[in-house]
Amino acid sequence: MSSEVAARRDAKKLVRSPSGLRMVPEHRAYGSPFGLEEPPWVPDKECPRCMQCDTKFDFLTRKHHCRRCGKCFCDKCCGQKVALRRMCFVDPVRQCAGCAPVSRREADFYDRQLKLLLSGAAFLVTFGNSEKPDTMVCRLSSNQRFLLLDGDGDDHREIEVARIAAVQMLTEGLPPGDTLTHTSLPASRPVAEGGNARATGMTLQYTAPGVEGLVQLTLTAGEDAEGSRRQATAWLAAMHKAAKLLHESRDQ
Repeated sequence: MSSEVAARRDAKKLVRSPSGLRMVPEHRAYGSPFGLEEPPWVPDKECPRCMQCDTKFDFLTRKHHCRRCGKCFCDKCCGQKVALRRMCFVDPVRQCAGCAPVSRREADFYDRQLKLLLSGAAFLVTFGNSEKPDTMVCRLSSNQRFLLLDGDGDDHREIEVARIAAVQMLTEGLPPGDTLTHTSLPASRPVAEGGNARATGMTLQYTAPGVEGLVQLTLTAGEDAEGSRRQATAWLAAMHKAAKLLHESRDQ
């Protein structure tokens, strides 16, 4: 990738919307696949009462729009200002009692898991049905749009995150007789819910330009160094969270 292309991918601009200031990609095509579009606001004339507690709006009881869902509420039901990173807001914005907890949970992804994904981890990587894995460092690009895999020499590959169709977690330490739990975009659960099970790898299925059907990629945490394995396991857990956000973005 040339430095000019990389700079174009990462370029951002400050814009003002009815909801507040946003730092968005200079080019819409380079937006994060985890991002959410601002919702249309429910028109004032269609909202004479709070959509949560049914309080009637008047001179003293003002109406407020939740920046995440766009619905109309009174101050008591929509008085929290919470960071909304998925819509690129610079400052915390007003959100209703239903949306605020969701945004707080997502903030943990941006404050913790995203940093792990950007820093990367080493894996044994198997492409398709290949029998011999390659040792590669996998990380998320700075604009969150690509998984970057770097091996020895000039071995560099990119997978567009938006093209990932399914994710399966590979685990060990399940109780005797239990089955391996697969995690996918349509239905997923935190790795920690597997009790003593821990993530050892991940299988990704994605579409590639000019290729018919799904392409498969398997990442497996190595055994050579405990510190490296811990980093790889943490990266897998963060990628699991990212897959859930990706699925939620598609459902919006």
